[in-house]
Amino acid sequence: MIYFDSDYMEGAHHEVMRRLVETNLEHTVGYGNDPYTLQAKDAIRQACGCPEALVQLLEGGTQTNATVIDALLRRHEGVLAAESAHINVHESGAIEHSGHKVLTLPAANGKLSAEQVDRFITDFYRDETYEHMVAPGMLYITQPTEYGTLYSLSELTALSRVCHRHHIPLYLDGARLGYALASPMADFTLQDIARLCEVFYIGGTKCGLLFGEAVVAPNPDTLPHFFPVVKQHGALCAKGRILGIQFLTLFTDNLYQQICSHAIGLAKRIREAFVSAGYQLAIDSPTNQQFFLLPNEMVDFLRDKGVSFEDWGVRGENETTVRFVTSWATTDEAVDELVRCINLHGNDR
Repeated sequence: MIYFDSDYMEGAHHEVMRRLVETNLEHTVGYGNDPYTLQAKDAIRQACGCPEALVQLLEGGTQTNATVIDALLRRHEGVLAAESAHINVHESGAIEHSGHKVLTLPAANGKLSAEQVDRFITDFYRDETYEHMVAPGMLYITQPTEYGTLYSLSELTALSRVCHRHHIPLYLDGARLGYALASPMADFTLQDIARLCEVFYIGGTKCGLLFGEAVVAPNPDTLPHFFPVVKQHGALCAKGRILGIQFLTLFTDNLYQQICSHAIGLAKRIREAFVSAGYQLAIDSPTNQQFFLLPNEMVDFLRDKGVSFEDWGVRGENETTVRFVTSWATTDEAVDELVRCINLHGNDR
């Protein structure tokens, strides 16, 4: 079998595992006060260009979103997000469970526009009964989006300006941020993200770590008393150094960039192979997630050949949208075999 289902199917990058094993029997204090975590936080601050930033290491994406959003919102507020947003579709109501509503807007290929957000907030406060409704207290976006698409620097800037105008924070879910930064279509940097967002997180789970997400608030006052909020959500890792060692490794010798660039290069090969064989892109994604509209005959053929990937939604009557995802662990040999299968089916048609 060769696997293209997701970017967190394997354990962790070999360098991360080496450092974890190497430090396994060391004795350190807990809860993120160990030297490795402190060094990791400094490395992240340096990479973001924010020497005073609050950095908190958490374990998983849903946990991170629920904790950050709960910390940012007041009791009567909700979070604005795209209808396709992860917090709205695939987090089992975690945000609502914390007492906040997800206020959804229609999206184009997973993206919201500044004009949409501005119009929603403006219209909300024009309604004389607005105090009877859930107020838009923040904006949530993902980079890249759930469809692998990217917000450009100008789009991010416009969203940031709208949020500032309406005095709400912009929060960016960066579960796959490394793949966005590594994309040849990216016209933004990690420093731009830090400049434009009140809070964001750098995903490690999908970028070579066993688990881990790094929350960054460039201005620490944005998340006052965040530590006890983290603990209230059951999100504080007692063995904090396990997170610290992983992120310190990720931000040493450009490993984060290397991991994500590797995945992007292989995703490009997969894209080119399907397009050259005459198959249609379902979504034009420049990141490690690639979406195709394939005849069901081709879907079944590939699976019979031992290729594993995801149906993106419900299987269609004649054709189905599918997703192929690459990661740090995807090999050239696996992509070679996939390309061989694509060409083999083409020769049989």
